[in-house]
Amino acid sequence: MRLVFTGSPDFSVPVLEALVEAGHDIAAVYCQPPRPAGRGKKDRPGPVHARALELGLEVRHPVSLKGAEEQADFADLNADAAVVVAYGLILPQAILDAPTHGCLNIHASLLPRWRGAAPIHRAIMAGDAETGICIMQMEAGLDTGPVLLREATPIGAEEITALLHDRLAAMGSRMIVDALARLDDLTPEVQAEDGVTYAAKIDKAEARVDWTKPAAEVDRLIRGLSPFPGAKCDMAGEQVKLLASRLADGNGAPGQVLDGLTIACGEGAVQILRAQRPGKRAMEAEDFLRGFDMPDHVA
Repeated sequence: MRLVFTGSPDFSVPVLEALVEAGHDIAAVYCQPPRPAGRGKKDRPGPVHARALELGLEVRHPVSLKGAEEQADFADLNADAAVVVAYGLILPQAILDAPTHGCLNIHASLLPRWRGAAPIHRAIMAGDAETGICIMQMEAGLDTGPVLLREATPIGAEEITALLHDRLAAMGSRMIVDALARLDDLTPEVQAEDGVTYAAKIDKAEARVDWTKPAAEVDRLIRGLSPFPGAKCDMAGEQVKLLASRLADGNGAPGQVLDGLTIACGEGAVQILRAQRPGKRAMEAEDFLRGFDMPDHVA
């Protein structure tokens, strides 16, 4: 098929690669414009932009798709379909209508649960037992379109967002290739009105650990915010980023260090498995504790 691909971050890259490998004709790749990055704050292409250039594909990065000129340029590609995955721009109706088969979105949740910007983080933070991928026919509403394909996967007891992100990206890559191959035979499933939840964008203010919360909630916060922005706490005068954890036995005052990196919560305790001090690399617990004088209490 002749496709337009729209996506921007790391999550989208395996999908683009899978479409190319499957032999689809990528008419153009749309992604977010380069952003200032690094010490020199020079504009740097995002992950999809960089990979598309490596693959020899045409890259477009308009600031908006609301203008008549941008919409005409998109329509002139004469695409059979557009594949959308974590693009980051709102697609106006004229864009949604331009390809013959419309725009297909790869969404990392079991819709209608976790519509919106951060479905992977929110699923872990909420303690969901499973999540998945939906291939959705896009319409004007926020992730409201009918679902063409869905597949569930369990969330591991110690799984962090980074690992689940990579698993779901691989699932989405496989599923969109399958969906495109069977597009005429798929029956759109209208989303249920019950069970709608919204995955709001992660706010850095959420990253501060509240040790008075139950251990299960603290553990989910740590795993859900890893690696970015990373749950944070004050430890021996430093703001330490907590990147992996598990539930642990033990009780004590909230924030009390029980043993090594096992810390008491309002109910139960969590064991920190990976952490990062300011200006240092992320380390497994054993390496972190080597040469670090753990306090009796963290905040």
